[in-house]
Amino acid sequence: MTKSNERPLGEIIREVLKYHRLDDKVTETRLMLSWDKLMGNHIARYTVRLVLQGSHLTVYLRSSVLRNELGYAKTKIIDMINQELGETIVREISFR
Repeated sequence: MTKSNERPLGEIIREVLKYHRLDDKVTETRLMLSWDKLMGNHIARYTVRLVLQGSHLTVYLRSSVLRNELGYAKTKIIDMINQELGETIVREISFR
């Protein structure tokens, strides 16, 4: 009997990304692409950048008022992000 080395392409791609330490950047890019959709144009317009370090997301905003308002909805925003991405990526979020 011959042993097959066939594996799904997605699995191989994930291994290559992890080996080259690019998996975090891919996740961060997916998050950035989802941010506008999840938060809407109004909030996206005031967003300067997103930084994901481990499971902590830092959102840089141009509006201190918006920063305060989003601070009250941290749990909901984390849930929305994780649901959109299909896995638990963000555990903490801070607004600056």
